[in-house]
Amino acid sequence: MSKKKKILLLAGLIVFVYAIFSLGKSSNVIGFLNRNTSVRPPTEEEIATLDKNFPLPAEEENRWDVLIFGIGGANHIDGGLLTDSIMLFSLDKETKLTSLISIPRDIYVDLPGMATGKINEIYEKGIARQKETDFPKEAFSRLTGVHVDNVIVFDFKAFQEIVDALGGVDITLKKPFEEKGQWGYSFSLPEGPNHLNGQDALYFVRSRYSTSDFDRSLRQQQILLAIRDKAFSGGVLSNPLKLGSILKSLNKNIVTDLNIFDTGNIIKLANSFDAQKKQPILGHLSTDNLLYQTYKNDIYILQPQNDDWEIFRVYFKNIFD
Repeated sequence: MSKKKKILLLAGLIVFVYAIFSLGKSSNVIGFLNRNTSVRPPTEEEIATLDKNFPLPAEEENRWDVLIFGIGGANHIDGGLLTDSIMLFSLDKETKLTSLISIPRDIYVDLPGMATGKINEIYEKGIARQKETDFPKEAFSRLTGVHVDNVIVFDFKAFQEIVDALGGVDITLKKPFEEKGQWGYSFSLPEGPNHLNGQDALYFVRSRYSTSDFDRSLRQQQILLAIRDKAFSGGVLSNPLKLGSILKSLNKNIVTDLNIFDTGNIIKLANSFDAQKKQPILGHLSTDNLLYQTYKNDIYILQPQNDDWEIFRVYFKNIFD
């Protein structure tokens, strides 16, 4: 990369980070809120149980861990604040290696005094407590054993607009993909190279009737990496028109607690995004490795094998370390 391109990339990154900072510590909540100020605080006994069974991990200076949520948002009335996609991203600041783990939304959790129910309800519970980012950071830190530094929440509209602002993304499929009924018509992609616009990419990551939710999380990872590759290889961050279009969507359709002090992490993240040299380590929780499926009150849920949350935390530690 030439010196000029590096300067343009750095300038774009700084503009991007300042734009994130301007969102103002989660002041821009996507679409709507259902705050409930009457939520009771945890009792001393619940806190003691919580600290014993789900201790808070210590912050690690050499790592940057970011929780990524995808939600329906205001245009998705049924469950618009439930997290449709959950990923935990980690950057090793020294080695520049990155990791990305998809967390199934049907995992059932019981955090005394915090949250009881499916894991995809945690963000909504945080909003009810007027802690849009702090609450999910604490909950997922306790569950995974990884200190979560930041949270990014985007809705379907932001996702679609970002892909379109990039001029679409490119993926390669090992086999054809088809979703016959979810969208009211058959949506299909052929085997081999595919160029997706925002709408097609959204269909691809949300489709869930023709395949399992585990397959869907793999597709979400694939599209996220495609977005990464397009953004950092196509000169997007040095193109004011494209960058402006992305930031416009982010300003309306994203919640985050990233701030200007995270500039260093953003730049380190950009430097790690050399698709030819340092592909991220991908993790994928499923019934093939760590989870088992069961029912609670006739509702389908997932649990760690042997109901042992310690093996759940060990899984994240092994991948991130």
